Amino acid sequence: ESEYGLASENMQEMIEESAAANVRFVVETGGAASWSNEAAAYELDRFEIAGGVSTVVERQPFGNMGDSGTLADFLRWGLTKYSSAHTGLVLWNHGGGSINGVCFDELSGSDSLSLRKIDFALSSVRDLLPGKFDFIGFDACLMGTLETAAMLAPYANYMIGSQEIEPGSGWDYSEIGNCLAANPEADALMLGKAICDSYYEDCVKNEDAASATLALTDLSKMDALCTAFELYAEHLYDATENEANFAPIARSIHSAESFGSNNRSEGYTNMVDLGGLIAAGSAWSENAASALEALEDAVVYKVQGPIHRESSGLSVYYPLSIQGSMELSIFRDVCVSTHYLALVDKIAYGFANGGSLEGYRDNLSWNYDAMVTDYSGQSTAITFLQEPAVDEYGTYFFVLTEQGLQNTLSVDATVYLLSEDEEDILSIGYTSDVLADWDAGLIQDDFDGYWFSLPDGQNLSVCLVDEEDYSVYTSPVTVNGEETNLRFIWYYDSARIQLIGLWDGVDDNGIADRSGDSLNSGDCIVPRYEAFSQETGGKTGYDYAGVNYIWKEGDTVEFDLLADGFYLYSFTINDIFGGSYVTDAVYFYIAQGYIGYSAA
Repeated sequence: ESEYGLASENMQEMIEESAAANVRFVVETGGAASWSNEAAAYELDRFEIAGGVSTVVERQPFGNMGDSGTLADFLRWGLTKYSSAHTGLVLWNHGGGSINGVCFDELSGSDSLSLRKIDFALSSVRDLLPGKFDFIGFDACLMGTLETAAMLAPYANYMIGSQEIEPGSGWDYSEIGNCLAANPEADALMLGKAICDSYYEDCVKNEDAASATLALTDLSKMDALCTAFELYAEHLYDATENEANFAPIARSIHSAESFGSNNRSEGYTNMVDLGGLIAAGSAWSENAASALEALEDAVVYKVQGPIHRESSGLSVYYPLSIQGSMELSIFRDVCVSTHYLALVDKIAYGFANGGSLEGYRDNLSWNYDAMVTDYSGQSTAITFLQEPAVDEYGTYFFVLTEQGLQNTLSVDATVYLLSEDEEDILSIGYTSDVLADWDAGLIQDDFDGYWFSLPDGQNLSVCLVDEEDYSVYTSPVTVNGEETNLRFIWYYDSARIQLIGLWDGVDDNGIADRSGDSLNSGDCIVPRYEAFSQETGGKTGYDYAGVNYIWKEGDTVEFDLLADGFYLYSFTINDIFGGSYVTDAVYFYIAQGYIGYSAA
């Protein structure tokens, strides 16, 4: 709201479509430094929007929108003053998934409503409801999760939430008002479908549909889903008692769809598709099929763009990369499955101990939270039979020990270029172009020399977001002086690049920014890189900016052979616990399409 006035826009949609006597929105505003409507920044304003008119009916002193008491007070007031047989509740703002919650108050240190805070607020007003809320929805990113749905089940018949980041425009309140006006008898199922459909149609109109998701979940089915998931997770956890199963299980889960950002460039939200996670463990749990059936029964309607065409409608927390010492403690309080919690516990223990499960006891004590924050350096889970080296044929390679191979999740590579004065080493990102013989533990470079760049030839620093029959990449850039990330899709079959748009990623408070901005003609874009000093042997990291490029109509990201010259290349070996081992970089050169390597 402070920057773009998006809450005010949505409230204007409510005003325009609430002329019918049977349509009423009751809104509380707060938590923003400035408003584009009559709401006050440092007060809590309560609006009644009905008959095409918006009226401030009550003004409260300043309150933290991330406090459960603020939500409870609004619900108590609204349910008393506007008692109705049918009521829905929408939480609007940024979302951060099961761990970081929703409704971040920028006037209160970005405090947010965690799932536990929402639970407390809802439980305190339960006696005022004639039954349950018809629906509780999240016009926010990443809140369509198993943990959220399980928490809401006692208080609502349906949940509406997105697994993925939402565009800035959010839900289409015009169509929500139209649906209610035209269908006074509409139940939550009918209205929920209309919310999903109008949201997706709006995304298509605004060219934000590629990664869009929104789902309607029947919360009466949550007991059955949680029970089925627990039976599935029990088998999965039992399978990890044989340490040889740990790596293939982890690799399989990592192949499931994830949402928000889960990469080095944008940060980690650690939200993974529940259906994908269950399918990934099907080889180790005979209960996977019944868990998938329960999931399909619970998610009664969903819309999704082509990037997430296989998404199930609900996500679940999985520690792709643990962010901070509090994350695991928060998850312990919201996890719906004892055995799934134990699996996450074991992964976290391995990460905290540099990739070792030695001494692990499945007591779920979580005493190593602080160790997770402090752990750094090379993963000790990765061990070599033959250390990384360049062989006589100019191939950069290494061979893992049997244990090292067992602990390896994946291998990618980083490519670096030298600044013009050769004082700085600039990372231009990560490539999956490595050749792996997983039976022998032999990993070799397989880089073909092609890379992404701006039209002026400046190479972009890229990171893979998702990979199927196409690849989704993100690249850190500055656009008109603001740091952000440029996302785009590379289609292999047609050698075509499609720009998705700009996204700020996840900040230090766990806030997943809304998407929706795009590059426009006249915008000034500057590539950003992680850089290292030649003088320190690459040990000092810092930010480095390219030069200004003014975007023109018809421009796109290009994919071509790197210019002739010297570059560097290193492997990153990712272990199954979320740690990594980065090999020494070696020089390679490109000369008229030929690539040759030499020791650094």
